Amino acid sequence: TERKSASNAANKAFIMNRVGDFGFLIGLMVIWTYFGVFRFGSTTDAEGNIVQAGLFEMIQRDDAGVLATEPITGGVLIHDQTGHPVVGESGIPKTIPYALLIVAGLGVFAGCVGKSAQFPLQTWLPDAMEGPTPVSALVHSATMVAAGVYLVGRFYPMFVQEVLLTIAYVGCITLFMAATIAIVATDIKKVLAYSTISQLGYMMLGLGVFGWGAGLFHLVTHAFFKSLMFLCSGSVIHGCHHEQEMPKMGGLWRKMPITAFTMLVGVIAISGLAIPGTGIAFSGFHSKDAVVASALAFVKANPSHYLLFIMPLLTAGITAFYMFRLWFYTFIGKPRDSHVYDHCHESPAIMTAPLLVLSVFAAFCAFGGEHGPLYLLITGDEPGHVADGIAATTGSLTLPGHGAIHAVHSEAGTMALLAAVTGTLLAYILYGTNLVSPERIKQQLAGVHSFLVNKWHFDELYDGLFMQPAHIVGKFCAWIDRTIFDGILHGAAKVTVVVAQWDRKFDEKFVDGFVNLLASSTQTFALSLRNFQTGRLRQYVMFIVVGVVALFAVLFTTFPR
Repeated sequence: TERKSASNAANKAFIMNRVGDFGFLIGLMVIWTYFGVFRFGSTTDAEGNIVQAGLFEMIQRDDAGVLATEPITGGVLIHDQTGHPVVGESGIPKTIPYALLIVAGLGVFAGCVGKSAQFPLQTWLPDAMEGPTPVSALVHSATMVAAGVYLVGRFYPMFVQEVLLTIAYVGCITLFMAATIAIVATDIKKVLAYSTISQLGYMMLGLGVFGWGAGLFHLVTHAFFKSLMFLCSGSVIHGCHHEQEMPKMGGLWRKMPITAFTMLVGVIAISGLAIPGTGIAFSGFHSKDAVVASALAFVKANPSHYLLFIMPLLTAGITAFYMFRLWFYTFIGKPRDSHVYDHCHESPAIMTAPLLVLSVFAAFCAFGGEHGPLYLLITGDEPGHVADGIAATTGSLTLPGHGAIHAVHSEAGTMALLAAVTGTLLAYILYGTNLVSPERIKQQLAGVHSFLVNKWHFDELYDGLFMQPAHIVGKFCAWIDRTIFDGILHGAAKVTVVVAQWDRKFDEKFVDGFVNLLASSTQTFALSLRNFQTGRLRQYVMFIVVGVVALFAVLFTTFPR
């Protein structure tokens, strides 16, 4: 069946991504104008010789990770395939202004913001939950929404410090905002959608604070536990006959033990829980701690940006809270809707088998943490200037290297784990027991609850800033079209009709009248000639005689004697 909501969600996703793509095109135009190439790496011929330098070779950094600049203009030097600065026709080395390098980076990042549903283009992703759940599992884990984070990591050597700081703050705002909305969401898929936005914010934050490996590490681990949880939610929806509202569920672990167990694995993984001192930890613990450690190292080097650590640390607790809220709300406690519970059933093996496989990867794909094979595989392609970090120059940032991040890893991991445990305990108290009523808290914080239910009023804000003005302009243009342009066209049509009517009368009265008169006169004359065709010989002889006499008279009077 066709659903208007699904059509609206598709249009919203398309339009909001076009906004990001507009910035993306601006960035590409700047890059093409100054570099003339889009390839990251160099181009080689059949013999393996470099014939065209790529973007990463054209933008070179010194041993301190600082961009090579031209002393006179201060612009960033552009290098050729031999590593030497490209010299223009005037003999001056070719450069790209530093400001335009910022514009190019922000433009490319704008495209990533749209694809990965980051602030302020995050509102399309929850609405996209209208699609099939297996598609959501794929999109949220390894395709479209992961593409933005991947491109940031791939384009990393081209980003200057100002762009990286922007990436960090966008990720920081996004991860906190989406997590707070997930606290009050009641649709099981919407909770996971906001969870995806929040986790993508963690990845952007990690990349922005120079934690290149941490950001992409979390991207890979997130792919496993998020696809697992989406497929688990699909199993729940299937078993509950297309019911998605968690307030109508409860106690489903008795009916769906496999789904409940595998969902719990995903929840523990995304929450970042572990048993201290034992090395027992699921994938999310390792990757999220790597991001938080990168943020802490960055903040210690740049204390004025302390929010870049405080917000992800706080959100680590919020993440554990809303994910365990989902699990307790769905699988624990007494059934809240007897009809849903009575007709609920475990999904068939064709649906539960992938859950079991994914639960293994969600738990152990990050085995060994930052010393494990997955992290080492990812960081094997790390940009060269990342490992040592970049020391601050006048008015710039200090970007931490591996050593600075490793020095605070234990401290950051402990704080993140405490936050996650706190969030888990709060979720258990509110939704796993009857000690505190969530409804009472909702009533006491009615204003905050309404603010979060309305998703920080972003939809209303965009509607007021863009949609309603667009409708007003559209209606005004429609009025101009109907009253002015259509009026001109209709007036011209009426004049044309009147002229055509007069032309018809002229044609019928004068042109056709003259032709008809000529025809009737010819016919009358022809009919009169018929009177001479009697068939009598005597008349013909008389006509001949009269003709001869007339001819003789003419000749006699015309020619002289």
